[in-house]
Amino acid sequence: AFPHEAATAPRIPSTRLALHHFDTSYSLHLGALWPSVRAGLLCEQKYGALLNNFAAADHVPQELELLNATDFVSEAPQKAQQWQRGVAVGEVARGCQEGSGDGRTAIQAEMMTQAEMSPPLCASISSKIKCYTFPRGDIARFRPARPDAAGLLDYYLMDAASLLPVLALNVQPDDFVLDLCAAPGGKTLALLQTGFCGHLAANDVSVSRTKRLYQILHSYVPKEVRDTVSVTSYDGRDWDQVKGGTFHKVLVDVPCTTDRHSAMEEDNNIFHKRRTKERQVLPMLQLQLLVAGILAAKPGGEVVYSTCSLSPLQNECVVERALDIAEAQFSISIHVEDLSHFRTLFQDTFAFFSGCRLGELVLPHLTANFGPMYFCKLRRM
Repeated sequence: AFPHEAATAPRIPSTRLALHHFDTSYSLHLGALWPSVRAGLLCEQKYGALLNNFAAADHVPQELELLNATDFVSEAPQKAQQWQRGVAVGEVARGCQEGSGDGRTAIQAEMMTQAEMSPPLCASISSKIKCYTFPRGDIARFRPARPDAAGLLDYYLMDAASLLPVLALNVQPDDFVLDLCAAPGGKTLALLQTGFCGHLAANDVSVSRTKRLYQILHSYVPKEVRDTVSVTSYDGRDWDQVKGGTFHKVLVDVPCTTDRHSAMEEDNNIFHKRRTKERQVLPMLQLQLLVAGILAAKPGGEVVYSTCSLSPLQNECVVERALDIAEAQFSISIHVEDLSHFRTLFQDTFAFFSGCRLGELVLPHLTANFGPMYFCKLRRM
């Protein structure tokens, strides 16, 4: 080839760079599970319909149930109680199950033992949040949301796994809640659906992304409820300088490698060559945001850290370092809350990874193609 022809090498698509990166690191981390997770990442994502409690949409549950969708949140405790009753019956049944070719049976057996130990599981789940999903293996799509007479949309379509960090936060009446990295706004909306936020501070460093957040609030939330929300655009890392130690509940849903987007979409892809540096400093940014979130919480307050990545470097490792820094630099001791009952509760809806040192991780799976979604709950002592 002539020299001038070779000057620009063909640009490798960012999605291919992302997949190559994932193949290298996740095949180590997830082992034999990786091919199945990889297939899930590359197939159409599954959605849930988060019902808008502020809209006049009483007909919607019935409409969705006719399509064979169910509210996975309210369904979970009922199923858990059935399992708990079934556990007493069933060492024998468990032996039989191991042989069926379902692939989830050994995991289910482990779940059963967890269910035996766990407290009444319903206690920790907000019944106000309703999210409809189609059953495992059903890849039907939801119709687009429709407005009610007042112009409020009847539901919000989102990855149903994104609700898990909000459910884990377990907002109680009159809690002061901070959503530190709130845009585009799905989790913010879910926090409001609990009906319990005494005040909600929704912050995102990106002004363009907070525009999207405003849009969602206007499309879904009546003015009297919007007035309890303050939307800001601070750099979340500096939040403790704004309002330290004031919140009962803090959600830290950090920027990450957004694995599903990175594997599928060229635009705005963090694996683009020009964004290499930005990608490399992500764990540092995540750590700073989580520490800021911990400092924003009152003593006794709770913090949920979440990402939509499979990477332990962005998940457990960030949490572990944040615990060290909180202790060493701020003399704050943190208790990591056990969320393994979520695995029991929601095993019918999501595929969970059983190998997290800390927190829980939803794995994409062809029959339940939600996630990835990592979440870990901390209590500031």
